[in-house]
Amino acid sequence: MKVMLVNGSPHKKGCTYTALKIVADTLKEEGIETEIFWIGNKPLSGCIACKKCIELGKCIFNDKVNEFKEKIKNVDGFIFGSPVHYASATGAITSFLDRAFYSDFCGNENRSFYLKPAACVISARRAGTTTTFDQLNKYFTIQEMPIISSRYWNMVHGATPEQVLQDEEGVYTMRVLARNMAFFLKCKEAGLKAGIPLPKKETPIFTNFIR
Repeated sequence: MKVMLVNGSPHKKGCTYTALKIVADTLKEEGIETEIFWIGNKPLSGCIACKKCIELGKCIFNDKVNEFKEKIKNVDGFIFGSPVHYASATGAITSFLDRAFYSDFCGNENRSFYLKPAACVISARRAGTTTTFDQLNKYFTIQEMPIISSRYWNMVHGATPEQVLQDEEGVYTMRVLARNMAFFLKCKEAGLKAGIPLPKKETPIFTNFIR
């Protein structure tokens, strides 16, 4: 089993990476393979609603989003990390997730995220963590992804990686999150081996506020 951890910070090995590394190390202790994927610090366009992903099976912009989508075909769980920028996730990780999730959902029968457990990890110097936490969790619920929780909201505090490691409760929260993710993955694997079927699928219904 493998969990992909996504570093949405412009800093490759900053505070967000430090939190994700704690999760990754604990997952490895539980026998789960991990990979930390950095989205980089180059500009990432947001979704332009061209819907070419229906035709192409991937996003029309060939950048970190498509690189990520190629890597996750055999991934079993996800953890997305972001620092706080103005009380919300970074613009880069927001654009990244908009396109990664929309191109996976739009007209795709072999969805990469369907029923795979997910969680987000937030790092901040001081505040804005809970709003960012709420923002990122919404990606998971629209894709039928079970959300893995910890003993507290998944956040660490500090202005440097060294300060993050001094946040004892935050570090503890990362370890609990990893163990809960590992437990869920093992239970899911055992259930599938026992012959428990996936949920029955219905044809999606799309409406708006007029009809």
